[in-house]
Amino acid sequence: MTVRRKVAPVAVLGVVPLALAGLSAAPAAAHGSMTDPVSRVSACYAEGPESPQSAACKAAIAASGTQAFYDWNEVNIGDAAGRHRQIVPDGKLCSAGRDKYKGLDLPRADWPASKLGSGGHTFRYKATAPHRGGFELYITKDGYDPTKPLKWSDLEEKPFATVADPKLVNGEYVFEGVVPKKSGRHLIYSIWQRSDSPEAFYTCSDVVFGEDGGGGAPAPAPSAPTEEQIEAGTDKSTVSHGGHGGDEHGEHAPQEQNQERKQEAPAPAEKPAGKPADDKTAENAQNAEKLAAEPPAPGSNAPEANGSAGGEKLAATGGDSGTAYLAVGGAAVLALGSAMLFATVRRKAVGR
Repeated sequence: MTVRRKVAPVAVLGVVPLALAGLSAAPAAAHGSMTDPVSRVSACYAEGPESPQSAACKAAIAASGTQAFYDWNEVNIGDAAGRHRQIVPDGKLCSAGRDKYKGLDLPRADWPASKLGSGGHTFRYKATAPHRGGFELYITKDGYDPTKPLKWSDLEEKPFATVADPKLVNGEYVFEGVVPKKSGRHLIYSIWQRSDSPEAFYTCSDVVFGEDGGGGAPAPAPSAPTEEQIEAGTDKSTVSHGGHGGDEHGEHAPQEQNQERKQEAPAPAEKPAGKPADDKTAENAQNAEKLAAEPPAPGSNAPEANGSAGGEKLAATGGDSGTAYLAVGGAAVLALGSAMLFATVRRKAVGR
């Protein structure tokens, strides 16, 4: 009876750290969209998939349906791997070639457009699940006609802004770029290519230079989704805002699902009752007891928490700073559970 009381807590402690480790190491998805200048999909989601206000968003939702806009943060290709020009066809740049988002490709001169000036600009990209990666921003050439389907040849050959692993501020990637001198209506095309996965994300942001937009019809000003709007729409979204969740189409990297399965480590087998402990077991028990009594000193090989300033989400993992502490806490509990298990085996061996 005494032995049972000692072993039961050890068994529980052995299970808890494994569960914690699974939570902390689970891969997260990368989802998001440009919010400054506001992308087409962000603008239409902010207007409301059920009650769009602008003529362009009404037409886009009529073409794609409301679900595409509840899934506003997933205009992606799961296996892009930098092959953007090869796999995204002309006329379908804004939808990334996905029929689900075909309404974003509608050639119109009345898409809600952000006012933009030449020179330095602070760009913002809402990241509902951050990951490491780089951004490339392209702008349309002089003479761009928004009433025609957007082609790769309509964009300047080289990006005017590139950045790798930009800083995350309040859930948005923030980075600087120098906008070329332009006039009238144009479009900024962004590519967010993850460096930890072949997955890439694409956005089209309509912009106007000059007070009158170059003499054309006045463009309605777009708004980015608020935190309240994002939260209110999560129940109707088929994509998780912190991981792949219910994502469809099988377009995400398959290795991420494999990684999830690898996290399931088997629980250590208990030593059969009545079998005497060998010398190696006794030695391991002594080492485990010493480890529990004397934690590793700073600077040793003990795991460290990879935090970020201000408690922001970690760009490397898609978690937040609390995730790293959870992993370290799980490791500490695991060490303690192992020490208690070895100590129990040792006492049983000595008692016999």
